[in-house]
Formats: sequence, C-alpha cells, structure tokens
Amino acid sequence: GGGGSSSSGMGVPPDLRVKLLQGRLQQLVYEFVSRSIFKADHLTFAMHLAHGMYPQEFEKNEWEYFMGLLVDGGADGGAEAGGLESPTRAAKAGACPAWVAAENAQGYVQLVRQFPQLATTLQLKDDAVWSTWAHAEACERAFPPSLERKARPFQQLLVVQALRPDRLQSAMAHFASLVLQMKSLDLANLNLRHLYEEYTEPREPILIMVSPGADPSQELSELAQSVLHDATAYHEVAMGQGQAEIAMQLLRQSAKEGHWLCLKNLHLVTAWLPHLEKELKTLSPHKTFRLWLTTEAHPRFSAMLLQSSLKITHESPPGIKKNLLRTYESWSPDALSGNAVLSQSLFVLAWFHAIVQERRKYIPQGWTKFYEYSLSDLRAGFEVVSRLCAGGGGLRWEYIYGLMINTVYGGRVDNPFDLKVLESYLRQFFSASVVTTARSGSGAGASGRGIMTRLGPGIVLPTSAHYQDYLQVIKNLPDEDKPEYFGLPANIDRAAQQVVGGAVIAQLRVLVHASSLSSKFDREMWTRQLSPMLTMWAKLTQGQEFLKASVAMPGEDSQPVQAFVELEMYSAVQLVQMVQRDLSDLGKVLKGSKLLTPHLQGLASDLLRHDTPAAWLRAWDGPESVVTWCRAVVAKTMALGAWHSKVHKGKLLDGPLSLADLFRPDVFINALRQQTARLARCPVDTMKFVCAWKSSSVPSSKLSVVLSGILIEGGQFDGARLSDSAADSPSVTTVPDCAIAWIEASAPDVYRENERLSLPLYMSQNREKVVGRFNVPCTAAVDKWVQAGVALFLSRE
Repeated sequence: GGGGSSSSGMGVPPDLRVKLLQGRLQQLVYEFVSRSIFKADHLTFAMHLAHGMYPQEFEKNEWEYFMGLLVDGGADGGAEAGGLESPTRAAKAGACPAWVAAENAQGYVQLVRQFPQLATTLQLKDDAVWSTWAHAEACERAFPPSLERKARPFQQLLVVQALRPDRLQSAMAHFASLVLQMKSLDLANLNLRHLYEEYTEPREPILIMVSPGADPSQELSELAQSVLHDATAYHEVAMGQGQAEIAMQLLRQSAKEGHWLCLKNLHLVTAWLPHLEKELKTLSPHKTFRLWLTTEAHPRFSAMLLQSSLKITHESPPGIKKNLLRTYESWSPDALSGNAVLSQSLFVLAWFHAIVQERRKYIPQGWTKFYEYSLSDLRAGFEVVSRLCAGGGGLRWEYIYGLMINTVYGGRVDNPFDLKVLESYLRQFFSASVVTTARSGSGAGASGRGIMTRLGPGIVLPTSAHYQDYLQVIKNLPDEDKPEYFGLPANIDRAAQQVVGGAVIAQLRVLVHASSLSSKFDREMWTRQLSPMLTMWAKLTQGQEFLKASVAMPGEDSQPVQAFVELEMYSAVQLVQMVQRDLSDLGKVLKGSKLLTPHLQGLASDLLRHDTPAAWLRAWDGPESVVTWCRAVVAKTMALGAWHSKVHKGKLLDGPLSLADLFRPDVFINALRQQTARLARCPVDTMKFVCAWKSSSVPSSKLSVVLSGILIEGGQFDGARLSDSAADSPSVTTVPDCAIAWIEASAPDVYRENERLSLPLYMSQNREKVVGRFNVPCTAAVDKWVQAGVALFLSRE
C-alpha cells in the first residue's frame, strides 16, 4: 500500500492530483462554454460556475440576499424590515453613518438588518475605517486592510452591492476570478485556424453565432484557401428565399468531394433546419469536409442542431475605433476619393453611425432601449451623402437632416427624447461649420473651442481626399471610448456598472430556478420554494388595516383631486386584497385543503421564477421582480393612507408631496389640471403645465402643489442651474423641491422659452414610463444636456 502513491502520478499524492485535475477541468469548462456564449453573458456564467463549484464560499442566506430572492425581510419582521422606508427617511432617521452616501442609505439599512453580525464584525458604523473606501475608484480592490481577512470574498461583494453599487459589475468580476482562480474572465480572441486544427471533425457542423453586424465570412474564406489550397473547394450560400435546394445540392457535393461549405444566416430559415438535420444524419463525409453555419440568436432555432454542433460566437469588437475601422474596411478607397467634401462628409457619416451604435452600451441613459442600427442604415446614409455631394455646389444639410431623421436612422426611434438625441447629433456633425472649417484648414485655436473638434475632443478632420489620411485619424483614436465622444457625463460608467450588475443578477435568478421548474404540481418542492414568499407577504402586511378595509368609490360631487385620491386608495386596497386572496388560496393548496386551479397554477409558476404574476401586473404594471413589486405595493398603499387622511382634512396640498407614493402619478397631475380649470372658470384645454424650482408656489396660479424627492440622472441640478457630473459623483441625486401648477396658456411661463430645457419625468430609472415633462432653467448648450441623457425620476425601481 505504501508504494501506491509514488508509482501513480510520479510521486504526486492522489488528493493533490485530483485537485490539480479539477482546476484544469474547471478552466476548460469555462473556456468551452464561454466561447459559445456572447461576451455580455461571460460574467453571468462565471458567477453561476463559482456558486455551483464552491458552495463553501457562501454563508447561509447570502446568495439569496445577493439575488434579491431573500423574501423574509430580515430579523425584525414587519413592514419596516421589508425595507419599505425611503433612502432619505433612512438617512434622516440617523440609521446610517456619515460615510454612507444618501442614495445608498436603504442598501445599508437592509444589509445591517439582514446580517447584523457581519455589520458588527466589519465595523460598518466607523467613519474612520470606511470613509476612504467609500470614495475609492476601484473599491472592490481597496477593502479596509484591517478588515479584509474578517470577511469572505462574497461578503465583500455584498458590501459593494449595498454601499457602492456603481462598482457592482467590476466587483462581481473580481469575486468570480478570485474564486475560480483565474487572472481574468476575458478570454483571448478565438482563432479559427486553431479551432479547425484542434476541435473540428467532418461529421460535426461548426455553428458560429454572430452578433448583428458581425460577419466571419472573410476570415473563413481566407482560412479555407490556406488549408485547401483551392479557391473552388470553398462554397458559401446566404440562406433566404429559394436557396434551400441549392444548399442541399452543395452539401451533398461538398461532403462527397471533401470541400468546405458555409451556410449563412440560418436564423432566416428556422423552419427548414429539421430538413438539414435529417440530411446531416445520412451523410458519409470525406475526411477533409467541414460544414460551417452562421446564425444570429433566434428563439426558434433548432435545439437538435444546437446539440449536435460545435458552437462558437463571433462578435463585432466594441468601441468607436473598431466600429470606424469596420466601416472603412467595407468601403472601397476609390469610392471615397472623389473630393475633399465627399471624403469629409463620409467620415462624418461613419462617425455618426459609430456613435449611435456604440451609445447602446449605455441603455437606458444613452438610449432608452436597444435600436437595431445596422449596416443597411449605413448603406442608405452613404447613398444620401454621396448623391448630395455629387450634385456640386454647397451641401444641402437640411436634406440630410430630413432623410436621416424621417427615414434612415430616425425611422426606428419611438421615444421622443431619444429622437432629440439623434437630432442633436445630426445638427452637431452634419453642419457646414464642421466640413467647411476643416476644408479651410484653420486651426482649432488655443481655447479648444474651434469647430474642427466638433466631432469629438481632439479629432481633427483631414483637409484632403486621401483614404489613408482618414484611416490614420481612426488609428490614432484610443481603444477605450471616452464618455465625452457621446456627450455623456463623466460618471456614466457608474450608472452602466449598476445596470449591467442588475442584468447579471436577473439572469442568475433565471438560471438558479430553471432546473427546479416543472409544470407538474410537486407539493414538497412548491412548499419549500413558495413558503418564504407567503411569509414575506404576511410580514409586510402585519397589522395593516387595509387588508380588511372597505373603501368607498369617490362621490360624484368630489373635487377632482379628492376624487383621484379616493379612487387611488380604492384601487390600492383592491390590489392588496387581490394579492392577499391569491396567496391565501395558494397556501391552502400547499396544505391540501384546496384544489389547484389553472389560475393558481399560473400564479405559482410565475412565483417560482420570482417573477411578478401576469395577473398582478395587469392590475399595476410595476417591477418584474415579485419581491420588489410586493414591497412597492405595500409601501404605496401605506403612503396613500396618509394622503387619504389629509385630503379629508382639507390639508393635502399644504405640504410637500411625493409622487412616488402613487400608482398613477400622471393622473394626479391631470386631476390638478381639472381642479384648477374649475377654479379659474376656463376650459381645460387652454391650460399649460408649469413648474417653479425652490419655490413654495407658482406665480399667477390658482392652485399649486410642492413636490419633493424627485431624482435626477445625467447631471447635477441645484434648482437654479444644471451642472456637469464629476467622474466620482453619484449617478443619481435628489433635486430641490418643486412647485407645479396649471396656468392659462396666455400667462407668462416661469422660465422664458430660450432659457429653459424640457426634461422627461419617468416613473423609475429604467425610463420606460413617462409621467410628464418638467422645465428647468437652462440658458445655453441645450444639445449638451440632451446628449448627456439628463432625466428626472420618481424612484430607482
């Protein structure tokens, strides 16, 4: 027995060999899976792998808390423990130490309530220990040295999530690479030659999943030429109408003769894929045969073909520089060398195209949603610009604006505020000053205010028509994009990290529950997974009268504002009682005292995924996470109780109000309009909405209301002027109180037309629902604030 270990593995003890093999296996699994999913999903997979492989790294309830699945609300129970108090209330109540930023007060309170022992161990109340960390740029790597060993890596991540969410994405990557013992989660770019030599075989198709705009055809063609030494041995078919029979013939021929075949754009022919699968099973291919397939992501793509293929992804590299290089590679030098005006105008078009595409990294602050700007838009833009340049004489810029806004790029945009961003870029880039000044060769000037740099800081348009001169401008650009290229604020990365971190957690929630979901009723599993949800609801609503309250509909003689509050309270109570009824029935099903109905089955199915049930969302379209939705519903219903009480005492409009308390704040603003019109004895449609910042009323108004707790993103606002956000300033801050009112259209506005900017007020930070438009004082550079994505919100969620 003594010689066993020395003879196996050259003296390496078996347990060490297993450990080494496990590390290598883990590395291979990460590499193989990561190369078959898009880069945006690498962090999700790394976190999932770390959680599955190293459960010892997580203490009880930590993972559930991190993902927002911990629904018991903390140690104390009751509505407060559910985290219902607002951040400002938490900060004012002295619950937070001075080093915690106001916008993170709620995160602090919830973390301390859930993990009191951790909070004590980490001395979270000690300003001296934590104040440096609170302002550290890379806080995930700058944990207080005296405490670093007292907290596991995941506990450090929880602290970042609660108190520095602007570094959440970086902190997750740091944690995952630490636990998985990897230097970086980023993989080297996949080399198709290496893939071909090491992993491919004749009977297994290679499926390349491409991102929109990415095309591996050129690289594949060059590889085929170098491997096969015969240009006629590589075939390519772009799938679409009428190509199926040609593809089948080429497949049989290539398999027989040992050629390579590439079938492109399979996402356009998903219904035909089963025929391809059958054909592949009957083939006896030559040893040099390879079948390459390309597709964009598609929900109906054949699962069988996915399983039987070697999968890799091919994405367009991110960044303005790479985007411009792709554009210039797709344009022939001859087409760009007509004259200097054409060359400059096409460079401006390429820059504009890169900006609108790459701005999508910053959803929802950059664009409110993902717009499918593609190569076809660029081609159409190329046609517009080159035809107008060919006409001779001066460029007709208004034609370019009109075509770009109404047909080419603007045709996809359905949000008016996104359209304003697009218009401001067109005005900035496609202007006579940009091209003319560059052509005259005048310098930018020592102040840096010259028009030559209007495309972006430090970018000077060449005055020639030489293709290489423009290529050199592109090559001189930095690899990393600067926020100012987009006109976005310096702290945009803080907002982006939070958005990406939230998206990763949402994906992890789906992964965690995907394995346990089943359409069949399993009492034991349902009880285990749904009981915490039932307990949370019971704690949130503990001792609340509205569970059994009977609220009357508003009377016909009520004033509009009073009628609105009564109706809002009625709807809120109906909503809470519906949820109570549904969860009570579900509890009875789990105990076996009630039969499972289709309604309850659908309800349970959503709750098991931690999604808000569709029936509840129809009643109030709030957050998709059911925990957040329930907390919001109870918090709003409690706040409405106070509104209801004040309106009956005639004191509702005496003090500041928070529109975040309401389910339908836009209806409240309209009720205010109706009531004002009655007082002023004038038609409703002759009134206009105005607001006055840092004021208790609006001059010349019959009725005004003061609003508090409104948030801003994209800039700072002190009530008198907008100012830039510093790189280290919070992405979201609270603005001063604001008085709102409706006045007659002929009355003077609070701010003159050329001295104001209209900002959208959204329900929440996801920028999906607009409540209204609020004017803020702004005397210059309106386009600057439009491009910065400045907007107001009622709440973060």
